[in-house]
Amino acid sequence: MTNTFKNSNEYFLLFPEEIQEKLEELRKAIHTQFTDLEEYIGYQMPAFRYKGKPLVYFAAYKNHIGFYPGAEGIKTFEEDFKEGNYKFSKGAVQFPLTKDLPLDLVRRIVTFRIREIDQKKS
Repeated sequence: MTNTFKNSNEYFLLFPEEIQEKLEELRKAIHTQFTDLEEYIGYQMPAFRYKGKPLVYFAAYKNHIGFYPGAEGIKTFEEDFKEGNYKFSKGAVQFPLTKDLPLDLVRRIVTFRIREIDQKKS
């Protein structure tokens, strides 16, 4: 996919309405953690920065939404992914489009990443 979008809203419009709704749900869940997060497009997907540092990325695919919280974000929540029956790798987790998004888990991951960035700055 070529980068023909300038922001998350334009990215969302590339997908059918039901996927747009899930992407918007995910975006809102991330924003509830910290109101001053900066949205941007990184690696051709919607992303958030916290204090100038990459926080999380996400992207829609045919059967899932990929969520990218970094290696530590994945490692720390590996058991949650197993419990939820989510596929995951070293840097990403897949949330199937056929299931509700695990928004509580997303919020916990974002909180973890914010703390991780805060600790690295100290």
